[in-house]
Amino acid sequence: MKKDKNTNRYNNPPPFLAGRSKPATIGEWITLVADNLQTEEICLENGSQEPYLEAEYLICYAFSIAFNEIEQRLDQPPPDDAANRVAPIWDNRINKRLPAAYITQEAFFAGERFFVDERVLIPRSRFENIFDDEEGFDALLETGQVSHILDLCTGSGCLAIILARTFPHAQVDGADISPLALQVAQINRDHFKLGSQLQLIESDLFQGLSGKTYDLIVTNPPYVSTQTMDTLPPEYRHEPALALAAGAQGLDLIIPLLQQAVDHLKPGGLLLCEVGDETQEIMETCWPDFPGDWLLFHFGGSGLFAIDREQLSQWLTVRGSLDHPKTAPSPSKDL
Repeated sequence: MKKDKNTNRYNNPPPFLAGRSKPATIGEWITLVADNLQTEEICLENGSQEPYLEAEYLICYAFSIAFNEIEQRLDQPPPDDAANRVAPIWDNRINKRLPAAYITQEAFFAGERFFVDERVLIPRSRFENIFDDEEGFDALLETGQVSHILDLCTGSGCLAIILARTFPHAQVDGADISPLALQVAQINRDHFKLGSQLQLIESDLFQGLSGKTYDLIVTNPPYVSTQTMDTLPPEYRHEPALALAAGAQGLDLIIPLLQQAVDHLKPGGLLLCEVGDETQEIMETCWPDFPGDWLLFHFGGSGLFAIDREQLSQWLTVRGSLDHPKTAPSPSKDL
């Protein structure tokens, strides 16, 4: 294929258009991308979930169209260099299986846009359901008494940032073991102009938080079992394994987290922890006496528990130790 050095455009159609008619409208470009997302069985779990919606999103990005304007522009002709704009996106998304969020370097959480790249996990937390709920955190704790919050394993910082906006008078700490992830969190903190209200701390679980206590600790730690990691679609291979993998049963972070959290919760303080459906099943099997409340969401599942300091302390005292289950879980796509 010959490339024009002066215009940086292909004189012949790029490979992905070989044997196909060149789309004549923006809508036809969306259909072409959507059809191939479906034909190639591209995983959409960490994107828009539906082929057409993801295709719309990618074409909006390629053609510099605001997403809320796309429906009015479906019958319009595309840019003259449409094929050249779509070519690298096609290669990254369909051939290399790079998630859409890493292509556009943005992701949405609780109605806000965040910068993301391959240094961090793409936001898709069940915590978003709490922010969407009419009662929100009021159903879980005395929100007026919350002055110090910790987002443990903060990643891109999206959860910490939404918490800072939800509790404008609270001091929020966002902690993560990865200095690369904290670089991304800092970009997002600066974008939302939170200043000193949100402190970013490098910490392996609570190791870098000595002496700090909180009214509310939220965490979405790594909880994917080894067996499930081995079965994940290629899209997940682009995400940092450090933010996903959690040993044979998915509990390598959960166990020390539970053991250490008591020392970092104020009296009456609350721990909210997301573990997904698979790890919830493992916890219920291994620890049938676990006193945490599994929050039930609109889709009928949970995978996120709430437990206060007193419940956790008493449970740990009675149990004496927390053991890993002896059998590995069945593979699950729940992330």
